[in-house]
Amino acid sequence: MTLENHSMAWDWLKLLCVTIIATLVFEHSQLDIRISALFYSNGHWLLEKGAQPYAFIFYDLPKALLILLAVYLIAVLIIKYRQPLPDAASQHRRKFDRFLPPLPIREIGYLLIIIAIVPASIATLKGVTHVSCPNDLVIFNGDLPYLNLWQNIVAATPARCFPAAHASAGFSLYGLAFLPTLKKYRYQIFTTVTVLGWTMGLYKMLFGDHFFSHTLVSMLLSLTIACALATLFFKHSIANKTKNTDNHKNRTDIKLSNTQTPNI
Repeated sequence: MTLENHSMAWDWLKLLCVTIIATLVFEHSQLDIRISALFYSNGHWLLEKGAQPYAFIFYDLPKALLILLAVYLIAVLIIKYRQPLPDAASQHRRKFDRFLPPLPIREIGYLLIIIAIVPASIATLKGVTHVSCPNDLVIFNGDLPYLNLWQNIVAATPARCFPAAHASAGFSLYGLAFLPTLKKYRYQIFTTVTVLGWTMGLYKMLFGDHFFSHTLVSMLLSLTIACALATLFFKHSIANKTKNTDNHKNRTDIKLSNTQTPNI
């Protein structure tokens, strides 16, 4: 494996380090307080929790669409795993294939796992960290003191706000950026998913359900999980691609060498 591909295989560890650093630097910081203060004035948050149509557009609808996507991917996996149909039904099958994504089974399975495991992992962390939401804190007319991460864990405060789970549902689509089939669209996917996740995260920030750092760490952690599982799922594809590239390069070098050798 080349140095470049070896580096790619360990990108998830670099992302994990960045996630830990971001947690230590931004969680329980003045930056969090100042950003949330922009959405809080005269004892009221900029948006009331549950207010419509915002709750439907930015909370219910994204969750419903992601659930539908998961159900669709499960159905695609079942269809692709089925035994070949009889000849009489083959024409109908070919017509139906137009509605299936042009992705291998491994990539569909990876994407389905990412969509499930990213929100589940972050929701689990929320139950461990016990970090308060801004609207729970005394500084924003709540009842709880503003503690750092370790103090919240030790005190086991009755709060579950870090990292941001709702935004992680959107960030789970980072898995699309790691699919080998969609490699040429990687940056477009990354940009779109980032905007989607932050839109969902900002919605929760507008009524004090999350600090800025909650969404930031959720984004970085989602990206770390997607990258780590992509390395596990597609390591053979990376190795084969590297081998094929090296073989092609060697054949090209041999041809060039033969071409440049003078006749004696």
